[in-house]
Amino acid sequence: MIMQEDYISKIRKHLGHEPILIPHAVAIVFNEQNDVLIEVRQDDGFFDFPGGAIDIAEEVEDALKRELFEETGLIADEIELFKIYSGELTRYKYMNGDVIYGVDIFYIVKKYHGQLKAQESEVKELKFMKLEDINRPVSSRNKQVVQDLREYVKRS
Repeated sequence: MIMQEDYISKIRKHLGHEPILIPHAVAIVFNEQNDVLIEVRQDDGFFDFPGGAIDIAEEVEDALKRELFEETGLIADEIELFKIYSGELTRYKYMNGDVIYGVDIFYIVKKYHGQLKAQESEVKELKFMKLEDINRPVSSRNKQVVQDLREYVKRS
């Protein structure tokens, strides 16, 4: 399997900071109190959800489980497709100037196991939070995700 990092590096050699499209698998982890697992990103300090790029030839669900484990130490036992976000909402500019647009595939994770441990290279902090308390800087996409999650919780 070709690692997404290598693939993106090859593309960046040709395109520099120009926008590229990247598919992501993202986990929304709920605990028993219906709080959501939030990570504080190392690079920009924003709140985010565990997840990341899908490797070439990798199944989306496998990418979700891999990214969740790498970033949090948690292993998803059951996942449920939540929503897919794309377009301008998913535009993100990294600190180095690289620009991406994502096709961000979000899953709900309510059954999981493992020891919560932040991936030091990407995650400054992990914590479960009530949806109404997520008020720190978040990307435009994550503002929409939080709003959609509030509606999801009301319906559940």
